[in-house]
Amino acid sequence: MGSKYTLQKVLLVCVLLPTYMVSANWWFISQYPLHMVGARMMCSNIPGLVGKQKRLCRVHQDVMISLRDGVQLGVKECQFQLRSQRWNCSTLDRDASVFGKVMLRGSREAAFVYAISSAAVVHAITRACSKGILRNCSCDPSKIGKGRDKKGHFEWGGCSDNVQYGSDFSRTFIDAREKKVRDARALMNLHNNRAGRRAVKRFLKLECKCHGVSGSCSIRTCWSAMMEFRRVGDYLKNKYNGAVQVMMNQEGTGLIVANKDHKRPTRSDLVYFEASPDYCMRNLEIGSLGTSGRQCNKTSLGTDGCDIMCCGRGYDTETVKQTRKCQCKFHWCCQVKCKECVEYVDVHTCKGLSPLETN
Repeated sequence: MGSKYTLQKVLLVCVLLPTYMVSANWWFISQYPLHMVGARMMCSNIPGLVGKQKRLCRVHQDVMISLRDGVQLGVKECQFQLRSQRWNCSTLDRDASVFGKVMLRGSREAAFVYAISSAAVVHAITRACSKGILRNCSCDPSKIGKGRDKKGHFEWGGCSDNVQYGSDFSRTFIDAREKKVRDARALMNLHNNRAGRRAVKRFLKLECKCHGVSGSCSIRTCWSAMMEFRRVGDYLKNKYNGAVQVMMNQEGTGLIVANKDHKRPTRSDLVYFEASPDYCMRNLEIGSLGTSGRQCNKTSLGTDGCDIMCCGRGYDTETVKQTRKCQCKFHWCCQVKCKECVEYVDVHTCKGLSPLETN
């Protein structure tokens, strides 16, 4: 009964989606119940998928679960990295584009979302490969024989993360829609998708296990492993801060810098077309929820500061009671006992528009 009800609910969402949803995107797969992802019938009903994506969905139903997990990972990391920005990677319920129409604009926020989503899908699929839960991939088959690092020679062993498979599947699935269009915005998306995939490959580490008499480490067995995704998120956030504005070249075949005095973007840089809106006011047409009610830092001069976050509208201050654990002590054996400390702190939140300004 429960699964039947869930199926009806998912189908209802698909039916109720507006017909104008050309902005629907594969990100919407993240909103499907886990047990429905990859089901043959659902592959044809996920809004925004092109034919190639639907075929991949039907053939690789197991990978779709990891892809769904990857989108959710990307959203969480995006919200963490942009938590202090006016646009904080907010998602919209029952919206097939997930992030709203802000993604229709060629802004640096769109560039970051495409890159972090692409990277997260690579990360999630690669992790699933190493866990042995996908049919068509496992550990990296290229990591065999001997290797060498700063410490000397080692033997490849263990289970190296198969980032290449994760990257290849991510590129084939995610880029399918952009390659079908190939306009200026598609070129921007393809560039940022690739930057996201490259970021995951950038943060691989060598993990080793020593073998030998009395821990002499005369023989090392090593494998390649991805670092935690937060490292990728931090890296792409820096790329977001330094994103390069571009435009289409005269031939319509590629992207060039909009300002000739700026550096040419590398394949690892993020690129965008147009300046971002200020995101100060609620405007669902551009995907902005506004900053009214957002918490701000009174003493900060950065984007989380009340002056910038509140767009000059001012802020309200409320003193709230907070309880936290304190004076923790370890007691033998084996407990940690803490006291509860009460403190009162000032919380600052951005004001909304005055009644006169809303009319």
